[in-house]
Amino acid sequence: MHPPITGTAAGVPFTALPPDGNGTAPLVVTWHMLDAPRSDAAFAAALPMHGLPAWRVHLGMPMCGARMVDGGTTAIVELARQDVLMSYLYPFVRQASEEFPAALASIRAQLPVDDGPIGVLGASLGGAVALRVLAGTGIPVFAGAVVNAAVRMRSVVALFPGDYPYDEESGKAADSLDFVARAGLVADRAPLLVVSGELDHPGLRADALDLVDALGGRAELLSVPGLAHPLAEEPGIEPAPQLPPARAVDAGLTRWFWRRLADAGRIRPPR
Repeated sequence: MHPPITGTAAGVPFTALPPDGNGTAPLVVTWHMLDAPRSDAAFAAALPMHGLPAWRVHLGMPMCGARMVDGGTTAIVELARQDVLMSYLYPFVRQASEEFPAALASIRAQLPVDDGPIGVLGASLGGAVALRVLAGTGIPVFAGAVVNAAVRMRSVVALFPGDYPYDEESGKAADSLDFVARAGLVADRAPLLVVSGELDHPGLRADALDLVDALGGRAELLSVPGLAHPLAEEPGIEPAPQLPPARAVDAGLTRWFWRRLADAGRIRPPR
């Protein structure tokens, strides 16, 4: 196994895990969760997908990892306190997805990745980013995957204390991140693996099952026993040993992306 490569792509920090061997290889891009693991380096340790013959480039979410304010998460907590949807959840997803095309171009310029369609993977709030890239961009994607994802933003808002005071603007923002309603757009773009922990928040798990139903034959469900919402132990900023539930997720993701690349004739099928 090669050591991780760290850098920035159009201002976005990343941790890249190269495939074995030399030469160009396909690319899988990920966005981490805001629970543990909450940085690109920690996410790379939780879900490294070792053995996949592709570059795995883990991007940092806004104000996380190398972009943390004063080395911690206090600034994020303050944004959530101000307005959990319009100051925190929605702008984070919007920024991460809107900065991605330039970051992707920079990744292609820096690393020996091929020019074929990419894989996308997101967990929790990062899952909303991956789904937004699928539903709202024309970037070619060979396969996607989400883990304990923010499939419907209203369900994520409901996890926070109090009744959120939706108005016309915030309602429109939340509904733009309802990917069950936008499932047709996702289905037209790429097959999707939906990974759901059996101990995840009930609302998020219900949304995951609804997304699989809405996508029909374009989706597969991987239900993981013993997996709650986080994939790593707190504080989740630095790389940490892989937990058993995360190991099961990691194995499922590796099989998924390998199979989809092999089906496209871009790598050899696994032995």
